[in-house]
Amino acid sequence: MAADTLSLFESPYKYTAAGELGINRDTMLQNELLLRTELGKPKRRGVIIPAGTTYGRPNGMRDGGSSEALHGWPTISSSTLPFKRKEKASQRDFMALNRAAVSAGLVTANAQYEFRATHDVRGKTTSEEGQRNRTRRMPPSMVYGISTRPSTPIFDLLEHKYQDKWLQERRKLELAKRQEESKMGRYTHSAGVINSAKRSPGQVYETRATLLRTYQNPVDPDPLWQMPKFKNNAQPSLQTFRSGRARTFAYDNFESDMISRKGNLGHGTYESAKN
Repeated sequence: MAADTLSLFESPYKYTAAGELGINRDTMLQNELLLRTELGKPKRRGVIIPAGTTYGRPNGMRDGGSSEALHGWPTISSSTLPFKRKEKASQRDFMALNRAAVSAGLVTANAQYEFRATHDVRGKTTSEEGQRNRTRRMPPSMVYGISTRPSTPIFDLLEHKYQDKWLQERRKLELAKRQEESKMGRYTHSAGVINSAKRSPGQVYETRATLLRTYQNPVDPDPLWQMPKFKNNAQPSLQTFRSGRARTFAYDNFESDMISRKGNLGHGTYESAKN
């Protein structure tokens, strides 16, 4: 009883950073940085709630008694709602304005700016889109959800009917494959090609090694494409060699020196001698 009496006379500024000392201002009780936590109580957030504040949305109760229940279910409309929905203002449709301006022959920025200042096209709001979707008619036979899977016949499982069905399908596939192979064999014999299943024992099979051992005639690579006007008349604009003999002599030295150098082009450092 004494503790309750003391709590009634306690100053609210006791649980602030400055305490009861100094000048106490009302704003100190609203600053969360200056508030301190009381022992055994949640921390205050410095928000002063006015008296009579109710959280949530008011529930408009319409109790008409038994007469309203017998007349049917109550319908919800905008007039019966306890609150009014705010209609969103439609925004300007700049894409439609640009199309209209181009159709009118206005292609410059200033002309389109004047067109948008004198014309206005509004887009559809979300409520209009929702009403259009709600008016879409569904077929009478439409059913929502997932169809129920039929129950598995237990007698077919006990008689191994699915196994027999699978074996019959495999036999049909094997017979069709054999017939196809027999047809291909007759075709290759009529064309003069020896079938792979009936080759002679002494016949040599061509493998990758035998193909690589056979001599292949060298084929010169195709020359690089050149424009016709530069093919015969084009001349170099810069001659770095004094004569054709000096050029040939320099390339011969380069080819002989590139053997002992590293790299694919022979421009690298010299390699050491290998045993």
